[in-house]
Amino acid sequence: MPHHRASLRTSIGPFALTRTLAWLRLCAIGGQSVAVLVAAWWLHLTIPVLPLLLGIGLLAVFGVVAAWRLGKPWPVHEGETVAHIAVDTAVLGYLLYFSGGASNPFITLLLVPIALSAAALSARALLAVSLLTGGTYLFLMRWHVPLPMSMHDSEGFSLHVTGMAVNFIITALLLGFFINRLAHALRLQQLEVQRIRERALRDEGILAIATQAAGAAHELNTPLSTMRTLLPELRREHVDDTLLDDDLALLEGQVDRCSTILREMVAFGKAQLSQEPVRLSVTDFIHGCLERFQLLRPEAELDFAMDDATAQTILRTPPGLRHALLNLLNNAVDASALNQSMAVSLEVSRLGGWLQLSVRDRGPGFDSTDELTRLGDSEKSTGLGIGLALAEATAERLSGELVARNTAAGAAVCLRLPLAVIAEKMGPTRRNGRASESHSGKNGP
Repeated sequence: MPHHRASLRTSIGPFALTRTLAWLRLCAIGGQSVAVLVAAWWLHLTIPVLPLLLGIGLLAVFGVVAAWRLGKPWPVHEGETVAHIAVDTAVLGYLLYFSGGASNPFITLLLVPIALSAAALSARALLAVSLLTGGTYLFLMRWHVPLPMSMHDSEGFSLHVTGMAVNFIITALLLGFFINRLAHALRLQQLEVQRIRERALRDEGILAIATQAAGAAHELNTPLSTMRTLLPELRREHVDDTLLDDDLALLEGQVDRCSTILREMVAFGKAQLSQEPVRLSVTDFIHGCLERFQLLRPEAELDFAMDDATAQTILRTPPGLRHALLNLLNNAVDASALNQSMAVSLEVSRLGGWLQLSVRDRGPGFDSTDELTRLGDSEKSTGLGIGLALAEATAERLSGELVARNTAAGAAVCLRLPLAVIAEKMGPTRRNGRASESHSGKNGP
């Protein structure tokens, strides 16, 4: 379903790491500022405050630019992520240069970008980051501004140990929190891959059924043509037998109905290949579906409700949408029949930018949460089989979703479709209250 879809922006990779670096950079700016001010004002160390604050200010400017860039739809590549890490490493190396170099207890912060890159980037990018941070470390071992204290005296050594303890806590928190975020993104990506694989398997099954249906339609055309030829002759030969004539007339009507269904299957296939949507108002589309439903299930007792604003919406009705709605209605009737009822209801409405087709039954409802979340995989024992799988496939193809829930009187299945995909672009529609109508089993819609 679209609302739980994992996109490139949430999967593990360059974008996820770049976003993580943005948060890490924000923490670094605050932590470095506090560290410089504490060392200069509280510990009274004679450190170059102005150059250090200048470096932190440059990092803040880059952080603003990086945050602006992440808000753009442009894809983030590994090279750009490595460039962000290079800037962060250069600023950290600049700050360490003016505060003791490799003797500064915070030198191990250079390990953080290596750890994060190992979790999100390729081996080549990881090698580049490792060389960058390793070169910075080696540079700081040779060139740096010494701290204004000696680690050989007790005070200097005690301060160094305290700095190491603070550095350990900071490193542990940063690695624990941000690597956990990257691992969560990896889990989301794995779930998305599994969902796509399951959808591909389901679509293969639907394609196999469609292939068999096409072959059956082609083969059925010949016997139906034969019956359409023989039935009128039989009626003429037995014109005096009233009972037999009525049965033959009924049989002839059923043969005509089968022929009509086959013609519609062919027309639907052509429309599917051409991808040409039919432009209809919601009223015409829904009433066309209900007319067909009443012919298919004359025993059903259907309640229908739709507001005026929704009725006036013009749809670019894609192939398959009508069959998706009919499948939902058929499944609802089958579910209601389990509780000795033929009552079902259909509510059509607009909510924000969505068109909602909500079908309710009077059946026993779904047995478990797993059945609610895996609609298309249910067995046909209670009418919840290929019909829901086809409806779910149609919803996904149209960037919509199929949502199911249990109610006090049965179950409700809602087909939600984005109007941006299926509706004509029009101005604001007036909302004029609610119009409801009711349909019984033997009456047309």
